[in-house]
Amino acid sequence: MRFSRLFGRTLREAPSEAELISHQLALRAGLVRPLATGIYSYLPLGWRALQRIGAIVRAEMERIGAQELSMPLVQPAELWRATGRYDAPSPGPALVRFRDRNSHDMVLAMTHEEVATALARSEIDSYRQLPLIIYQIQPKFRDEPRPRGGLVRAREFLMQDAYSFDADEQGLEASYSSIHRAYLNILARCGLDVLPVEADTEMVGGGASCEFMVPHELGEDMVIRCPSCGYAANVETAGIRRGRPGGEGEAPLPLERVATPGATTITSLAHYLGVQASKTLKAVFFQSSAGELIFAVIRGDLDVNEAKLRRFLGGVELAPAAPEALRRVGIVPGYASPIGLEGVRVVADYSVREGCNWIAGANEEGYHLRNVNIPRDFCPGAVADIALARRGDPCPRCGEPLEALRCIEVGHTFKLGTRCSEALGATYRDASGASRPLMMGSYGLGLGRLLACIIEQHHDAQGIIWPFEVAPYDVHIVSLAAGDRAIEEAALNLCEHLEAQGYAVLLDDRDERAGVKFNDADLIGIPVRLTVSQRTVAQEAVELKLRSEQERRLVPQAEILAYLECLRGAGAQTGAA
Repeated sequence: MRFSRLFGRTLREAPSEAELISHQLALRAGLVRPLATGIYSYLPLGWRALQRIGAIVRAEMERIGAQELSMPLVQPAELWRATGRYDAPSPGPALVRFRDRNSHDMVLAMTHEEVATALARSEIDSYRQLPLIIYQIQPKFRDEPRPRGGLVRAREFLMQDAYSFDADEQGLEASYSSIHRAYLNILARCGLDVLPVEADTEMVGGGASCEFMVPHELGEDMVIRCPSCGYAANVETAGIRRGRPGGEGEAPLPLERVATPGATTITSLAHYLGVQASKTLKAVFFQSSAGELIFAVIRGDLDVNEAKLRRFLGGVELAPAAPEALRRVGIVPGYASPIGLEGVRVVADYSVREGCNWIAGANEEGYHLRNVNIPRDFCPGAVADIALARRGDPCPRCGEPLEALRCIEVGHTFKLGTRCSEALGATYRDASGASRPLMMGSYGLGLGRLLACIIEQHHDAQGIIWPFEVAPYDVHIVSLAAGDRAIEEAALNLCEHLEAQGYAVLLDDRDERAGVKFNDADLIGIPVRLTVSQRTVAQEAVELKLRSEQERRLVPQAEILAYLECLRGAGAQTGAA
């Protein structure tokens, strides 16, 4: 490709709204251009990089026997209604719904569990066809409420999604493990350092899931991990070792009403009564989308994890309860108590069950209760893990202090089980002839996010530093001809020679100053830069510079091909898992 013909231009400055460095460099290097909020066009340089990422994905998926297909982006709403996701709180408004000209309800797919299951229902009859893995690479649309970070959180995005079908849980475990390894290989070949973590099953559902996270200080996801034992989980699901609040073996004491004027927070209450926060009960109130009032009770030194509570309640949407709603059922904000309430759903954290003689509100202005005990004084409607893991909390496995770091999610795997197959009637006949629901898994990688995260982990002050396997071109030739026909011809011959050997080459043949060409080469970030000038032609050599290094070296023209082969081989080995 001749730079003079390349569609898309480089920019000296990035738009002010571009916060992440990947967003800035993708715009400046001419990889993408915005069309609308969260919607981007990929220009040739960006599309070539994306295609190379896609080639890695295809190679690793085919290595485990997965078969590529293509499923429709526009889908009938009946499928989504059958699985319950059409009207569910999640995905909620993010799922674009519309009617076609025949008044049929349709959706723009953000994922393809329903269609994949419907295909399996029509094509799989016998256990002899199992296991099976299918996948596609296709645009998706999710009407994100807050698109940000360029390709990191876009509304339209390119995704590799895969679906496995097995006869039983043992088969699902094998398929899940093979795709997990394939994803790790893909991410390694893309040059990414990732952290697999336990995660929420979100709107997809199922028994378990794993997210592939790229650590980043501006990432939207918070990951909790233990540096001692390696435990790692999204904060939405991360556990903690609660321990006991003290007073082991103490007997329940009589309930006592005490004056606590102005003590409307856990901190002020603990200070007023001279106790540790861990001896108090914290009350947190939510209202569900159906109008139900939720009273979450947790040990005073802990915080409620809304995502855990929401998942425990079946995925309902939750919002903070208004003070007026609390007062209508006899709850006094700041002095709330779970004792004697009616018409309120009380969910207690496991930490509440482990203590004795708690201090809790009295539902009376200026008063609390000492020596509150379960089940003598109140019985919660349910007890569950609803505690938020925080930096410094004890690891649930080894008890050592936890760390917290921000990350960007690039992939997610789910053990669906029979959730979709039972809803859509996707079955197979086992060896005895009995009909059984297919055991399913769902898996996804965001290719646009991969591209953005590659830039986040591979750049410097001058621009992008592409890993060899995902660079839009292998070699960037800079011709410093300044109108000299002999130099122009030497650069063109070198380009054609390398292209004939299978290298993708970008030849900068523009009538520009050397500084402009070198700056653009650093910005675009092709792994190898070859400069052809009067000096190099006179010495029958080429100046070679790796984008990842500062050193420049003269390489004889006769040796340049062998040199590049060595570099390409080293680059492939660097990305191998």
